[in-house]
Amino acid sequence: MTAMKLLLVEDEDRVAEIVRRGLVEEGHQVDVCVDGRAALDQGRDIDYDVIVLDWMLPGIDGLELLRQWRRGGLRTPVIMLTARGQIGERVTGLKNGADDYLVKPFDFAELVARIDALHRRGSGQIELRRAGDVHIDGRRRVLVRDVADGATSEAPLTAREYALCQEFFSHVGDVLSRSHLLAAVWGTNYEGDPNVLDVYVGYLRAKLARVGSTQVTLRNLRGVGFRLEIGRA
Repeated sequence: MTAMKLLLVEDEDRVAEIVRRGLVEEGHQVDVCVDGRAALDQGRDIDYDVIVLDWMLPGIDGLELLRQWRRGGLRTPVIMLTARGQIGERVTGLKNGADDYLVKPFDFAELVARIDALHRRGSGQIELRRAGDVHIDGRRRVLVRDVADGATSEAPLTAREYALCQEFFSHVGDVLSRSHLLAAVWGTNYEGDPNVLDVYVGYLRAKLARVGSTQVTLRNLRGVGFRLEIGRA
């Protein structure tokens, strides 16, 4: 099994420790969150391979947490781990963005197998996004420019940079409003400083310069938004 970086969101200390210890023994890196509000930002800001999410949580319950992640564009595979086993509740979880569902009490070997399956499925479904002379390697979350003879110039992307880059690469030539980009990357309920968008556009421009792109420009349309433009070198 491939070593993964996992987020476990579980407020029952005993369950969290048992699952964490078991997954670490399987060779994975595991972060644990016991509160929904803390998990909201952690799931967005850190690039996890799979998230294991409990339904009943303090702060924000697992279902609302999942909704906010998905509305914000988070694509990380999520398996819900919960005592809620009724068919209707399982359907609700899946309709709101869960990729899989495991009811407590569960067999640990099954959890491991489901996490592995989600990771393989997610890796296989990542689309290649290309704009001009660069593309995004979604499997590794890096910005790539092919140089010559198979060589590449690369720059790693943080979770937020990746989400923003995907949004631009999916709408080449389109004007994207500031409100659209903030909702797509930071969530529809984001109430922080809107200038964070300018900061992250600056980060992406620096990454494009780092890989040596001469064709891709992120244009600021004052008072309107941004547009990714492609030009010849």
